[in-house]
Amino acid sequence: MENFKMIAKTLFGFEELLAKELRDLGAQDVQIGTRAVSFAGDKGFMYKANLALRTALKILKPIHQFRAFNEQALYQGIRQVNWSQYLNTNQTFVVDVTLHSENFKHSQFVALKTKDAIVDQFREQGGARPSIDKDHPDLRINVHIDREQVSVALDTSGASLHHRGYRRVTNIAPINEVLAAGMLLLSGWKGESDFMDPMCGSGTLLVEAAMIACNIPANINRKEFAFEKWSDWDNDLFDTIIDSLMKKTREFHYTIKGFDKAPSAVAKARENVQNANLDDYVRIEQANFFETEKETQGPLQMVFNPPYGERLEIQLERFYRELGDTLKQSYPGTDAWFITANLEGLKHVGLKPSRKIKLFNGSLESRLVKYELYAGSRRTKFQNTNDHE
Repeated sequence: MENFKMIAKTLFGFEELLAKELRDLGAQDVQIGTRAVSFAGDKGFMYKANLALRTALKILKPIHQFRAFNEQALYQGIRQVNWSQYLNTNQTFVVDVTLHSENFKHSQFVALKTKDAIVDQFREQGGARPSIDKDHPDLRINVHIDREQVSVALDTSGASLHHRGYRRVTNIAPINEVLAAGMLLLSGWKGESDFMDPMCGSGTLLVEAAMIACNIPANINRKEFAFEKWSDWDNDLFDTIIDSLMKKTREFHYTIKGFDKAPSAVAKARENVQNANLDDYVRIEQANFFETEKETQGPLQMVFNPPYGERLEIQLERFYRELGDTLKQSYPGTDAWFITANLEGLKHVGLKPSRKIKLFNGSLESRLVKYELYAGSRRTKFQNTNDHE
């Protein structure tokens, strides 16, 4: 099978993580862009990338590039593609558009022009034409315009890859699964200690942590990918790729635990963990984190998404102060990471973060922060380990 270029889209701040994931999977010619990483692979690798990548939102397969300064040039450029290679008259399609251009300001207009060019080509060839279906198209076409440069790609994934398939119930402010996986990978989580999410909501971080620990492909529970409707879809190859990925899963010998004080969140989290077939690895309890303490002697990794006060009402200053106090007094020997868009709130934690990483949670500019809680004094820790970070 021939290799071809693909582009994996991701969230701001995850480009290096995604590039590493791609290299580890066996991708060729990996190149980092902004919120995207390009790479090369064959059809089997396209299936594997969609199944296994934790920090990718979409995998695109570029098929054509041209320059366009106006709508006529756009129309003619789209006509240059032989669309009968990808579509027949009984099938449906939809056009997604991303714009960074002075010449083209309305994505709906670009989508309409693209659709016209495709449909007109089919009409000229024989009268019949494929139709538009926005919800379940047979082909999803991606048009990206950067100034006058137009890139046309086929969307291999379909719905965003953060739709893993296990999360059927959510709470008020659920975290995106790709954001959760990226936070875990940035925190260095590999499944080599106990893990805890003390404010677990619908359980996304717990599921993603268990999948990383056991090396389970991120999208193994997903119902479908866009490439399954393509004319060159190879079901046997897809099954072979799944088998090869599942052979690389591993056992996990520590505990993964979640707390939430809301009974409804606990019930939802347990259901999602069950949907992901991970209930052997994850334990969830109803508890107020501020009234808990560390249960084991060994190292603990904590990654969580506390309420921001954006969509969940909290008394900001008191909440962050209690958070810092609980970590300091009750969780020695813990690396605690959390994400917040409330930079004011961080001032009240009362601990100095050892790392701060800029991310976005949806449209909210956020920080992923790390607090190292030592057993005994910090000085003793440094003398014992000669750890000169």
